Amino acid sequence: MPLQENPEFHAIVIGSGITGGWAAKELTEKGLSVLLLERGKMIEHGKDYRGEHMPPWQIPFGGLPLRDLYDRDYFIQRKSYAFDETTRHFWNNDRLNPYLHENNEFNWMRTDTVGGRSLVWGRHVYRWSDLDFSANANDGHGVDWPIRYTDIEPWYRYVERFIGVSGQAEQLPHLPDGEFLPPMELNVAEEHIRGCIARRFPGRLLTPGRLAILTRAHNGRAPCHYCGPCHRGCSTGSYFSTQSSTLPAAIKTGKLTLKSDVVVEKLNYDPERARIASVDVIDTRTHARKRHTARMVFLCASTVGSTQILLNSSSESFPNGLGNRSGALGRYLMDHTMASSTTAIVPGMLDRYVYGNRPSGIYLPRFRNLQPEREVDFVRGYGYQGGAKRMTWQNMIHATSDIGERYKDRLSAPGPWSIRLVGLGECLPYRTNAITLNHRKLDRFGVPQVQFAFSYRENEHRMVRDMATQAEVMLRSAGCMDIKSHIEMNTGGDTIHEMGTARMGRDPQTSVLNRWNQVHDVPNLFVTDGSCMASSSCVNPSLTYMALTARAADYAAKEFKAGRI
Repeated sequence: MPLQENPEFHAIVIGSGITGGWAAKELTEKGLSVLLLERGKMIEHGKDYRGEHMPPWQIPFGGLPLRDLYDRDYFIQRKSYAFDETTRHFWNNDRLNPYLHENNEFNWMRTDTVGGRSLVWGRHVYRWSDLDFSANANDGHGVDWPIRYTDIEPWYRYVERFIGVSGQAEQLPHLPDGEFLPPMELNVAEEHIRGCIARRFPGRLLTPGRLAILTRAHNGRAPCHYCGPCHRGCSTGSYFSTQSSTLPAAIKTGKLTLKSDVVVEKLNYDPERARIASVDVIDTRTHARKRHTARMVFLCASTVGSTQILLNSSSESFPNGLGNRSGALGRYLMDHTMASSTTAIVPGMLDRYVYGNRPSGIYLPRFRNLQPEREVDFVRGYGYQGGAKRMTWQNMIHATSDIGERYKDRLSAPGPWSIRLVGLGECLPYRTNAITLNHRKLDRFGVPQVQFAFSYRENEHRMVRDMATQAEVMLRSAGCMDIKSHIEMNTGGDTIHEMGTARMGRDPQTSVLNRWNQVHDVPNLFVTDGSCMASSSCVNPSLTYMALTARAADYAAKEFKAGRI
């Protein structure tokens, strides 16, 4: 079927998740006409959050998994904490959209909607510091970042002021404070643990999680009313998502055209102009093919999605993938380790309880290797997320030896306070952790399937062991009882923080992107999702993705207006 030519736009943005939404907002607000392309189906804010307030008695089979269906169609997505019958309409069908990985090396968690994973994300937002941006240069793992904290700090501030971040200033140089709304309060057990850690471990601190969830009205969005669970969608817009925030801002300009249900097959490179000339897409419902043209392209299809598009956009000029002169494209895949979980009973405080579904928890920032001299047998560091709660019958059902009436009475009252610390550790950039394409295995649109090769190494394993040890030490010092650590190295992708396969760098011989997220050899192509990352830090990356996107869009718009793009 011949390709159909469409009118030209100033910019095409591929992907409508956290970064694509930001790119569309920033470019349209700067006066550019934008075509936003999304592989997934249309999800309208509020209207299509059909599981949002579904009561337990209306959830099919009481929320138990539909095993035959999940085993057939959602065998990867079902592993996400946010997947169940209230959210299944957000998620990718694994049977219809296969990929390749040997020995279950990588789980590609993937939504199938406008807004992408911004609808189901955990909403933790932390700034990076120069401890992170200079790490590669300091210890020799990976290429040096082409930026430092001072380059991105104004954009962290800009993004925080728009999305709304609840958090508490702590004046930690390695976890910079931001523009915060009031924090969500710690509960009494968490305050107890915070005090004990502060007294007994100088340099360690427990703080409320910093989240893109409102604690007061902000930019026309309502404060959180603690209804939970957030991953079903938030019709009040109390948490940040594309649907609640960036998409309405872009639509308001009158400069946005949104097309859902379209797969981007490849980007077409014009060697005479050294530019992207057009974008080829396939309608997911009819399989009709079209070609769109624009002066610039922002690729924001997620780490894996963007890498697939770049690798599939090979040409005589770039036989190994678009912009891949360095050979780094597809390499250095990273994801945070989330392999250590420590639980304990916090004694006392039985006259206190919690009310509502607080959509936040605690954060215990990195305390390892903060100085240039390494203090343990691994490089980089980790932090903890988690929280405390009163145990319920669901927790205590196997924890009592009572029977009969006494058993029922025990389960009908709140149990003791419990706490859980989950470690998130930094993964180093390894060249052999990679995404490639298998040209013998095509998907239903004729696009080569993604193939993963991924494993954690000894540095990550040593870090995970230390996570468990230090969690036990801290909880024991706080008087906690029945302390138990569970260590099981998670599969790559499980933390859903994949990044690194089109990394930024100073040298075109070792990196794909420059300091403005611009492909070194293709000036009208910008990549601002997780694939741009040169290292992974140990904190959640989404705030950095958003700040880099806003920064890149500002630069691109200025270059466009100056006639250089």
